[in-house]
Amino acid sequence: MTKNTGNHSRNTAQNPSVLDNFKPLILDIAVPLGSYYAFKDVFGMSTFAALAWSSAVPAARTVWSVFSERRANALAALILFVNVVSLLLSFVSGDPRLMLAKDSGVSSTVAIGILVSVVLGKPMMTAGMKPFMVKGDTAKEAAWERLMSGAAAGSAAFRSKERVFSVVWGLALLAECVGRVVGAYTLPVDTMVWLGTVFMVGALAVAFVVGGGLAVEPMERLLTAEVEAGQAGAAQPAVAATTLAA
Repeated sequence: MTKNTGNHSRNTAQNPSVLDNFKPLILDIAVPLGSYYAFKDVFGMSTFAALAWSSAVPAARTVWSVFSERRANALAALILFVNVVSLLLSFVSGDPRLMLAKDSGVSSTVAIGILVSVVLGKPMMTAGMKPFMVKGDTAKEAAWERLMSGAAAGSAAFRSKERVFSVVWGLALLAECVGRVVGAYTLPVDTMVWLGTVFMVGALAVAFVVGGGLAVEPMERLLTAEVEAGQAGAAQPAVAATTLAA
């Protein structure tokens, strides 16, 4: 019984749970975003103060990853950078068209961050995609790691689609940014007040649909194929052992 418990503990450590897979999204996105609205709407802080205080977690995560892991936490660093840009933009006032155009600052910051991460070989959107594809399944987790490490037959195609997914999101958000700026200076202010939201929703919808078709669906097929290959590989030694025993 003790031996089985030890094996279970090792398996748990080697195979992250659903919570482990979603941890980057929770700590790097949900916590900063949730704390911003809590500080602003619940505690009545100003926008500037709420942004500043909600930056504490991504700032701590970024610093910790640099000193403990000798690398930057890309997602936490991006959220921190977005907050800093938002803080700077909070000083913009006066011209209503400039006020509308400044909303594109956050989208452009995120878009550029995502595209740069692809160039650096560490696509940022992977952190958000992985939990929904793996879903805490240990076989899928192992297959994902093999595909990402280059140890699987479909690794090259898998990594290529991973980059495509981030590129789609980066370009969609960049297009939304350009649309907001152009609209702010060419359309009536009253129109852009509501059209800016339409631009954002449209960009997200396009990113979901196009990214899903070009990247997520092919990656899911590759992941499923790798899971089946892993299971077949694990079954072969068992069959050979049974044959020898017979």
